[in-house]
Amino acid sequence: MSPLDISLADLIARLDEEFPDADHLARISEAQLRNQTLADLGDQLVDHYVGRAKRAGASWSEVGEAIGVSKQAAQQRHSPAPFDRFTERNRHGIVLAQEAARTHKHDFIGTEHLLLGLLGERQGLAYEMLLAEAGSERRVREAVEAALPPAGKKAPRGHIAFRPESKEAIEQALAAAVELGHDRVGTEHSLLGLIRVEASPAAGILRELGFTPEELRETVRAEAARRSAASEEG
Repeated sequence: MSPLDISLADLIARLDEEFPDADHLARISEAQLRNQTLADLGDQLVDHYVGRAKRAGASWSEVGEAIGVSKQAAQQRHSPAPFDRFTERNRHGIVLAQEAARTHKHDFIGTEHLLLGLLGERQGLAYEMLLAEAGSERRVREAVEAALPPAGKKAPRGHIAFRPESKEAIEQALAAAVELGHDRVGTEHSLLGLIRVEASPAAGILRELGFTPEELRETVRAEAARRSAASEEG
């Protein structure tokens, strides 16, 4: 029995419902995309609890035993990564960025894919900021789609590498959080990281939508302060 409240039949029914006119091969491609997304989310789930266990004082030997691998394998697979300080919503945005790259049959994750990932995480502050500036999700999505390279011949399998400018955007997101004195890196910091990589496609899109690095930084700072005050009042 699955430990989750979902079954293979549920997944099949949902895919069939969402793609009623697709042929068998198209459904195989879509099933593969969803397989990779589920695998990525599963890895993040394990990483989340490994992080909790480590903060509670568990050793790598104990973690490895819980997972069913050696101490060395556990340490190599689950040591803190660049995304360790990312919020769950921001991590989900990264997964959505990878899915966007795979959907468009690109063998790389560019800043435009990262922007699509933020747009897909509708509970994130970045989504709110994008809609507030652009006026609609459709306008943002159309701007990104127009900047995307032509689709490849087939969807890549397995790991998809980040482009150098995407790695820089992630580093800038981490730096922005530190500069603002924030412990966690949220979707809003990732949005700020994207516009700071000035020559990237995403930065160009954000400028086209009306954002500037200075105004965006101030919005992030003010919104974080507002939310903190609201939390203390609650």
